[in-house]
Amino acid sequence: MSDSNGPSERWLDGSIMARQGVAGGRVGQTYRLTEAVQGDYHYTIGPYSEPVMEIDPGDRVVVDTRDAFDGKIQSESDSPSELLRMPFLNPQNGPISVRGAEWGDVLAVYIEEMRTRGEEPTGTCCMIPEFGALTGTEHTAILNDPLPERVRRMRLDDEYIYWSERNVLRYRPHIGTLSVSPEIDSINALTPDQHGGNMDLPDMAPGSITYLPVRVPGARLFIGDAHASQGDGEVCGTAVEYPSTTTIRVDLIKSWHITWPRLENEEMIMAIGSARPLEDATRIAYRELVRWMAADYGYDQWDAYMMLSQCGRVRLGNFVDPKYTVGAGALKKIVETH
Repeated sequence: MSDSNGPSERWLDGSIMARQGVAGGRVGQTYRLTEAVQGDYHYTIGPYSEPVMEIDPGDRVVVDTRDAFDGKIQSESDSPSELLRMPFLNPQNGPISVRGAEWGDVLAVYIEEMRTRGEEPTGTCCMIPEFGALTGTEHTAILNDPLPERVRRMRLDDEYIYWSERNVLRYRPHIGTLSVSPEIDSINALTPDQHGGNMDLPDMAPGSITYLPVRVPGARLFIGDAHASQGDGEVCGTAVEYPSTTTIRVDLIKSWHITWPRLENEEMIMAIGSARPLEDATRIAYRELVRWMAADYGYDQWDAYMMLSQCGRVRLGNFVDPKYTVGAGALKKIVETH
């Protein structure tokens, strides 16, 4: 993943999106999805809400996302347990309907850039009772008392996150939740699965393309949960959550049958799996990467399997949500030289 918030777009000409997408790399109209246009934000991802707009393949959308707490935490003295109520977290923009999308297609979402929003941009990180990787939770039930609540608020800009006087972090934004609609279920915005969802994968950043399997007419794209920075695993349960202005370009690939989300950037291809336990998420991701290499890059399945044992890379998304997310990837310079 590039450290910059606007990596070179030259590689896009050879991307899967440009080569196979309906728009063929052409950029269409630009739409603005402000808070006023969005109206009600969504806490579930599914086929039952009204689309907020309809776009064509190739169109660009500039989206104003809210932070994962819906702006309810404003001070370090605030109590998350008093202000937040599960599962009404992680508000989502959308759904955005894409003309021509139908079951068996793939929606390609290129993240162009992510900017801070507001007169004094601020990020928030919280410790929430019974939420996180190193505490007892609803899914990992123990008798110990919950860890203490704690709120960290910090100034940020499009270069840095001013965590403390001691620590200044690089602004390395990514989208935590990106989804199309499941075919029949409506799933809460905190849970990742085959539709995408709250994957919290740091590689889903400016300069990346996420490929999502379409299961309903129009695909119904949801987006939210911007992070200014996050380490592998999001171990305390939250990243540097912040309201963003995120610009995406959306295309449609017809009749590309994939089962789980995939990701491409300038250097790597990656398959994404979400499950519990963590090893099952890893198995899904690697299995899908093996199948991808066999179907689209000319590999014998077993040769790909053995080779990935030598050069495969694993990226940990969230390690805190109802399902965990893992990305299994390989460098293009290795895969494409076969």
